[in-house]
Amino acid sequence: MKMTGAEIIVNTLIEQGVTDVFGYPGGQILNVYDALYKYSDKINHVLTAHEQGASHAADGYSRATGKVGVCIATSGPGATNLVTGIATAMLDSIPMVAITGNVPCSLIGKDSFQEIDITGITLPITKHNYFVNKIEDLADSIREAFQIAKSGRPGPVLIDVPKDVQIALYDYEPKPVVEKIPLPCAKDKSIEEAIKLVNESKRPYIYIGGGAAGLGMGEEILAFAEKIDAYIGCTFMGLSAIPDGQERFLGMQGMHGHYASSMSQKDADLIIGIGVRFSDRATGNVAKYAKNSKIIQLDPDFAEINKNIKVDLGVIGDVRDAFSRIVAGVQAKKNLEWNAIVSAYKADEKRFDEEAAKAAGDKLTPRKVFEIINANKQERTIIATDVGQHQMWTAQYASFDTTRRFVSSGGLGTMGFGLGAAMGAYVATKDPTVLITGDGSFGMNLNELATAVTYNLPIVIVLMNNGVLGMVRQWQTLFFGKRYSNTVLERKTDFVKLAEAFGANGFVATTPEEFAECFTKAITLGGPVLIDTRIDKDEFVLPMLPPGGSIDDIIVKVQK
Repeated sequence: MKMTGAEIIVNTLIEQGVTDVFGYPGGQILNVYDALYKYSDKINHVLTAHEQGASHAADGYSRATGKVGVCIATSGPGATNLVTGIATAMLDSIPMVAITGNVPCSLIGKDSFQEIDITGITLPITKHNYFVNKIEDLADSIREAFQIAKSGRPGPVLIDVPKDVQIALYDYEPKPVVEKIPLPCAKDKSIEEAIKLVNESKRPYIYIGGGAAGLGMGEEILAFAEKIDAYIGCTFMGLSAIPDGQERFLGMQGMHGHYASSMSQKDADLIIGIGVRFSDRATGNVAKYAKNSKIIQLDPDFAEINKNIKVDLGVIGDVRDAFSRIVAGVQAKKNLEWNAIVSAYKADEKRFDEEAAKAAGDKLTPRKVFEIINANKQERTIIATDVGQHQMWTAQYASFDTTRRFVSSGGLGTMGFGLGAAMGAYVATKDPTVLITGDGSFGMNLNELATAVTYNLPIVIVLMNNGVLGMVRQWQTLFFGKRYSNTVLERKTDFVKLAEAFGANGFVATTPEEFAECFTKAITLGGPVLIDTRIDKDEFVLPMLPPGGSIDDIIVKVQK
């Protein structure tokens, strides 16, 4: 059947199971938008306020479902506005396909209006990208893009299509949904060595990251922990892989991790890393990291083995297959001394929490905000965040009952990520969605409130308003002699009036009682609701590892 290139693009997306896309039209992508209009009964397009919002929405869509998120933009500034979102997806291994228009092939390289070499720009931040200058390559390039995006270690792929290719006619033949490229299985020798190390360990610590979360391995990991009497910690990206309330789950480890989780990892004699990359935020000073531990690293990407931390054993290949073979081969055991050590750290953490709560008194603190959210949210509520102190408080205090409920930028740390990502997560799942943001991050992309209102997306925005760039100011307090260079915002923004101007509801909360009233009302109203949540500028994220420090230097309290 003969179709235009634009119609081939849309039909290939539909063929690959895409039901929702996010984007913003422009001159060099208009033919695709005309095709989207024609097939609007089969594919839903969400018009964002800015292309960056579209890329974050596609990212959030993917994080909440595991599906490939799709965003669309025109050439030039439309394409470059996607770059931050593509980089965010790349660093967190999120499958995404970005489709951009470009000037006709005859004008490429002539500095035409809104011409840009977007494939050159995005080469370092994509798994692969395509410049499709022949219509006969178009459909198969899209199919390959989807296969690459979701295979192996997932990530973003960009497809750049000149306008004349969108206009040209060619035969389109639908094909099945592309499958992931099968991963090789880990070598038997690696599995045998891993089994030996696990059997010999007396203080095993299972360390899970975004790779394990993406595979939905929570139940299998819990069963493994029971079998070998181990405890589980996670990276920031591993949050929500294990439901909260599990006795063996100690929570996030690392720079701002839970005390018991970080200290237990330090004292482990074996760390079993599953889908983790041992980033600097997790390890601190690498020379002092896990000095007394042996380390096993399970990962599909051979480039991650020994990249940041020298490991004793790298198990490369299909992680789920390798893990199941290790589990089947290890002996069940009890580690009573290990249980006592971890229990003592849990008791210490509980004491620190109680002391902090007592010191806070009746103030509205981040901990109290999350106590109220946790008590009132539904089981399948998605919590998205921007980046900053509020993000780390979410990681420390928010509870997750099932996987893929946490949507946040880890590797790139993208301020302004949250609202777009929350919209994408809601569009994908229709599950209750809460955005935790700060007055600094929210200012980056608050224009997407227009999108949330237009589509009546019931997102509750909890804006932790302390009038400062909190995380940077915290560093200035602790390590820069309280020299607050450009971190005190002194903005006069009335966020309630701002929300109302966009067409949303807005409330202010200054006490725990006010916040509880606002939040319970917000989750029943429908449509976007913003709660301007006033917190003290001197609320810190603790524990904290100092820059260049190790777990031995952990800060658990600060005299302010």
